[in-house]
Amino acid sequence: MHLGKKIVVVMPAYNAAKTLRRTYDEVMAQGVVDGVIVVDDGSRDETVGLARQLPQTEVIVHARNLGYGGNQKTCYRAALATGADIVIMVHPDYQYTPRLIPAMAAMIADGFCPCVIGSRILGGQALGGGMPWWKYAANRGLTFVENILCETKLAEWHTGYRAFAREVLEQVPWAENSDDFVFDNQMLAQVLWCGFAIAEVSCPTRYFPEASSIDFGRSVRYGFGCLGTGLRFRLARWRLIRSRLFPADRRVQRIESRAS
Repeated sequence: MHLGKKIVVVMPAYNAAKTLRRTYDEVMAQGVVDGVIVVDDGSRDETVGLARQLPQTEVIVHARNLGYGGNQKTCYRAALATGADIVIMVHPDYQYTPRLIPAMAAMIADGFCPCVIGSRILGGQALGGGMPWWKYAANRGLTFVENILCETKLAEWHTGYRAFAREVLEQVPWAENSDDFVFDNQMLAQVLWCGFAIAEVSCPTRYFPEASSIDFGRSVRYGFGCLGTGLRFRLARWRLIRSRLFPADRRVQRIESRAS
């Protein structure tokens, strides 16, 4: 806990047996996490068996693969059901360091910002950490376009390391999002749509064989999905379309983001 706030870490898992324990150990070593929820999305390895051996961990198993976005939906529903005040998503592939959990949780608990993301770009070490050059170029290009469309100045739109105050998860219509990888992108746009500020912290990146990654073809589809999200946001802001992702009754006039 921090300042009396219950902190729950959620891990959307798929074939994460090689890195799950290492990620979990580092999560719990931070000393502020009250519980962990692992949601397995139809893994074909020993992820479920290993997860059930972890203390203070709730394990949920999908009977079939629902997709990365579908997995996150289960994560957030389960976290809210536990009474979590702060929910932090950590990928169990150990690509993002759990050592940032105390800082991210403190920023929310202290009232600084209701949404905090770990940016691989802010520290300028993405390429040095092993990010492929084509992913780096796509990341920068898509982030530039989405910042224009969504009227913000995020350093990165494509990180999977996120922390949310309970109120964000209760008000953002994330249940309407895709079950695929573009879920992440849609959710950040919705956070802005609903008027919540987003803070960023510099996050070292790790790319190694066990770390999960989508191939070039799915990356291309993800990229077009991100552009589609930005366009829908802009058209909804102009009131030219109606969108379940960006409902008019949750729209705010002032949208801002913060970087730190």
